Amino acid sequence: MHKQNFKIILSFLLIFSSTLIFSQKKFTIVLDAGHGGSDHGANRSYADIGRVAEKDVTLAVTLKVGSMLEKNRDFKVIYTRKFDEYPSLSDRTNLANRSKADLFVSIHCNSSQRPTAYGTETYVQGPNQNDENLEVAKRENDVIFLDEKDKQTFGSYNPSSPESLIALKLQQNKYLESSLLLGGLVEDNFVNKDKRFSRGVFQKNLHVLRMNAMPSVLIETGFINHPEESHYLASEKGQSEISESIYNAIIDYKKAIDRKTGGSISVKKPEPEKPAESPLKNDFRILLLSSPTKYNDGDPALKGLNYILPLKDNGQYKYYYGVTNMASVKDINLKTAKDAGFRNAYAVGFMPNQKLLSGYYTIEVYTGEKLNGNSFILQTLKDVERNKENGVFYYTYGKVFTLEDAVKLQKDLETKGIKNTIIQKVFK
Repeated sequence: MHKQNFKIILSFLLIFSSTLIFSQKKFTIVLDAGHGGSDHGANRSYADIGRVAEKDVTLAVTLKVGSMLEKNRDFKVIYTRKFDEYPSLSDRTNLANRSKADLFVSIHCNSSQRPTAYGTETYVQGPNQNDENLEVAKRENDVIFLDEKDKQTFGSYNPSSPESLIALKLQQNKYLESSLLLGGLVEDNFVNKDKRFSRGVFQKNLHVLRMNAMPSVLIETGFINHPEESHYLASEKGQSEISESIYNAIIDYKKAIDRKTGGSISVKKPEPEKPAESPLKNDFRILLLSSPTKYNDGDPALKGLNYILPLKDNGQYKYYYGVTNMASVKDINLKTAKDAGFRNAYAVGFMPNQKLLSGYYTIEVYTGEKLNGNSFILQTLKDVERNKENGVFYYTYGKVFTLEDAVKLQKDLETKGIKNTIIQKVFK
């Protein structure tokens, strides 16, 4: 009787703790773009679109799936790679296990010696069931010989030994049901939504799945060597449809798992894309301060901000931060300036390429004592004008009529080694 009560209490606690964990923990999914780097995977060249490489297709589809999942706050997405590199199979599976992931999805493309082979397949970890799928397993497993770490990790594994198969079953049986559920959802979407041919869901000993302590699938999105399917895999339309089918399968899988476990996380569809922001008519710069003092780049008075445009106007040096014609960026720049300590900073509009109605812009290249004829500035530039005010010599160069031309002239001077110049507005 006591044992029975204990079992009831224990079961209740397990259910309660499981529900609590599901209500607090984000659903972590590891997305694995197959192959990468020097491992191109399946590939074939076509006269009209060039070479189609598995590593490129899998990365594009993976990033699209991840982008949709990341818009849902209930999901945490981890990538085995986000650019063209080759993580070893050990790195991929270790990352998933270390992250305590709830799901592992590996995305691949297929190939066959038969040019007529086409369609999608999804694999889950399990003992060999069909000799026709042996070549797929060999191709995915052979990649372990590219990496020394994988040789050590998988070197003792003998898929034909009874001991290895028993250990494999014990390790993976608890994840098999969930993996088959996701695999079926993926293939259903390929057929019903994308109107493609599904070759089915299969169990196979694949190294990238075998070492994962979580439900895992490997999705073969189509055959690279099939001309029509390869063009579909390489197209934006094809990659978008494939990624949406995988994404929707993951969403439906999560709902099914929540219903089964009593999880309370609500799975939301991704928020619709916000309309693209339209540029403003004017460029906006953030006025930080006005001062009779000239500050050079890196001066503490500028509080570590970069992209400063100094502009001399009526004897005052005005220091502007950043430039943009996007309202959102303008607001970010203003916040950055205020956070840096310029509490009175504000945005000032500049009409692009507006010519001065009277006067011009020039570049103040030096202020201070009188330069001698051997100075770098006077040796480098011709037609430098010199003025003296209150005992201080001011040297200016050039005459342009728009602020954009003045900025360009200032940058040309920097390439010649003349730095810390000031754009000056001259009224005449």
